[in-house]
Parts: sequence; C-alpha cells; structure tokens
Amino acid sequence: MAKPEFIQAVYDIILQIPEGKVTTYGQIAYMTGHPKNARLVGNVLKHTDRSLDMPCHRVVNSSGRTVPGWDDQIRLLKKEQVPFKENGCVNLKICFWQGQT
Repeated sequence: MAKPEFIQAVYDIILQIPEGKVTTYGQIAYMTGHPKNARLVGNVLKHTDRSLDMPCHRVVNSSGRTVPGWDDQIRLLKKEQVPFKENGCVNLKICFWQGQT
C-alpha cells in the first residue's frame, strides 16, 4: 500500500478537481511528483473510504475510460455535464483538468 504522504497528496489533488472536469491517474501521479505511479493512484482510490466524500468519480484512465462496473461514476459525471464520446469514454479534449497552471 502507498505511504500516507502519497495518499494525502492524491487526496489533496482530487479535492481540487473542479466540477465538470476530470483528470487521469497518470496526471495525478505526475502532480504528486511520482509520474510512474499511475497504478498506485488507482489503488489509493480503490481503497478510499467512501465516508471521506472525495470526488473520485472525476478520475478516469488516460483514454477517458471510467471504472468498469462503477455505474454511478458515469451518472455523477453526466450530472456535472462532463461530455462523453460515442465510445462511452469521457471526452478529455474538452474537460481534461491538469491542475493549476
């Protein structure tokens, strides 16, 4: 499992993602200073306590694909008017968030 500092860094980034935007596991890993740890970001999110009320639904893979089997993620993103492509992936060209620049 990830170190507490890494987990907190991931949470801090997720809390910054604006409504109607998404980012990727890889972008979060990059923003934490660990660009090769996208899978670890996914693992952190998988084990996030739901009571923390994190907007984890705003994180997708590098193709814009949502988490398989998590139908609420799609519902939550559509509620925020996140655009989807015909193939069911989020349209990252329109709503990709890279953090503060």
